[in-house]
Amino acid sequence: MNKVSSKAHIMSNVKIGYYTVIEENVQIGKNSTVGNNVTIYRGTIIGENVRIDDNTVIGKQPMRAVTSAISDGKEQIPANIGDGSIIGTSSIIYAGCNIGRDCLIADLSTVRENVTIGDKTIIGRGVAIENYCEIGSYCKLETNAYITSYSKLEDYVFIAPGVVTSNDNFAGRTKERFKHFKGVTIKRGGRIGAQVTILPGKTIEEDGFVGAGSVVTKNVPKEKIMIGNPIREISNVSEEQLLKNNI
Repeated sequence: MNKVSSKAHIMSNVKIGYYTVIEENVQIGKNSTVGNNVTIYRGTIIGENVRIDDNTVIGKQPMRAVTSAISDGKEQIPANIGDGSIIGTSSIIYAGCNIGRDCLIADLSTVRENVTIGDKTIIGRGVAIENYCEIGSYCKLETNAYITSYSKLEDYVFIAPGVVTSNDNFAGRTKERFKHFKGVTIKRGGRIGAQVTILPGKTIEEDGFVGAGSVVTKNVPKEKIMIGNPIREISNVSEEQLLKNNI
């Protein structure tokens, strides 16, 4: 049995599975599909030709611990899912998110509040994107990557599996840390290899590449390859791998 508010606005040819809850003022565009046991919170806007798989939650308001350093506890605006996007099984999309057109948010992923994701971006299985992040268009974030709060990824960024980013150089100690929270910045065409760790506030410039297993302790220059712990420069990115030659 479903519970669909009489104040929801559901367009033509929308398919809704079993045991799904759709609250008031939700908008679902035509030709969309909503799976089984899905919860869509009030005011959420879902475009046309969107697929939402089983057990997914969309538009959830954030929780705030009394010791939270980032969340302000304010109610967020409704989530917005662009036309043609796919939201995988058991994903959680918080209120305050704006997801572009033709995106894939794969199974078991979490997208926190105050996050924007551009068009045609892939968020892989089990990826976590924390609050106050900007993710560009045509990005690919692979399985189990972690994008910390206050990070910015520009267009065409590639993040391999298991990448970890961070935003707190004080590791949770002293009040001084509240003044210095800063995530990572990965500029257009930046690429990060598997199991890389990026320290707070670091920038990977355009077409910069960090090899697998590295620890990013300093900024990565434009079109340079860096590896190691701590990272060191080893070469230029080859001409055939530059973004301008691949789009």
